Amino acid sequence: MAAPDPTEARFPRLEAEAGAYESFYLKACHPVDPVGAWIRYTVHKRPGAQPKGSLWFTLFDRSAGAPRAAKLTVAEVSAGGGDWIRIGEARIGEGEAAGAAESASWELRFRTAERPLLHLPRDWMYGAPLPRTKLLSPAPAARFEGRLSVDGRDITVDNWGGMVGHNWGAQHAERWIWLHGLGFEDSGDATWLDAAIGRIRLGPLTTPWVGNGALSVDGRRYALGGLGKRCRVRESPTGCRFTLPGPGIRLRGSVSAPKRDFVGWIYADPDGSEHNTVNCSVADMALSVERQGAGPLELSVQGAAAYELGMREHDHGMAIQPYPDG
Repeated sequence: MAAPDPTEARFPRLEAEAGAYESFYLKACHPVDPVGAWIRYTVHKRPGAQPKGSLWFTLFDRSAGAPRAAKLTVAEVSAGGGDWIRIGEARIGEGEAAGAAESASWELRFRTAERPLLHLPRDWMYGAPLPRTKLLSPAPAARFEGRLSVDGRDITVDNWGGMVGHNWGAQHAERWIWLHGLGFEDSGDATWLDAAIGRIRLGPLTTPWVGNGALSVDGRRYALGGLGKRCRVRESPTGCRFTLPGPGIRLRGSVSAPKRDFVGWIYADPDGSEHNTVNCSVADMALSVERQGAGPLELSVQGAAAYELGMREHDHGMAIQPYPDG
């Protein structure tokens, strides 16, 4: 099977009775200050229904109180003509993203020197029934230019670091964690982490944590996780400690942020079930890297890493935005 096209939208090919979701998303962080944006373009389709599109916007600013979140849902969704996805008048495509939701708007350009990252270890898995969630990153490390506007506040985006991701599927993982790090101290853009860790529900059973992704060190990529590779995770809504093995590498790390710096959202599955999902895209991250044929490596970044936790429970004590999903 040929490698999947990282930027091809899947939702236009869905059958009428299918249920699915699909997102293109970006994370962009100021090169010095703990300020960042997390923007998602999402299509959600319940079985037998027409798809709906949503724009999700969050501005994080650790010096200015809680994140500012906004969401807009419309019926107009499409793809093609140079755009990966269009939701209403908003769009994301090769090197550009623009849109507006409530009192937030954005016009961004992005560039990358990195080839796309396929999180799943085999190309054929992107066409298989399992896992039900497919994940890849068209740009696992990117630089952004442009502007953000929120509640009348105009923010110039100048050489912000981040990434562009893409996922789709028929069902979210039972529980998941997304990790991203760029801008590590004394490292350039060729050093980054982009990984997802999930527990999958199979009938009455839930699997142990399974990780997929990569760590790039000065341009050399190390695959992380995969089936048969035991991941260790101790998670909470505000951070986690993790161990991710891979061929010739063992990665241990931690990521966290104060509770006030998280945004919480409702994520719906096509069948109507829901997760509470919390995200901080201006978190702190520290990594300890052991590699065959190389000495130990310590990496750290303050105020520019991403930590996301998707969970079933509602008693986590985190504020959830008042927006329905699906």
